[in-house]
Amino acid sequence: MNEQLEGFARQTIKDGLAKLPEGHRRTFKRLYAGSGWNEGIDINMVADEMPVDKLDVAMEQVKRSLKKLGL
Repeated sequence: MNEQLEGFARQTIKDGLAKLPEGHRRTFKRLYAGSGWNEGIDINMVADEMPVDKLDVAMEQVKRSLKKLGL
């Protein structure tokens, strides 16, 4: 994935996560922060540091969550 697309994906994820309730963000952290996750880790840091190969799935999950909640 080129850098521009990667940046777009990460920003889209962050923008979507900002609209979701805390419970959804907590789940996202558990799924994508890796073995070093803790409850206090910044959600934007998780989005910035997640592996590139996970971006597409994460974007879809955030999109589906927003749609399900009507946001």
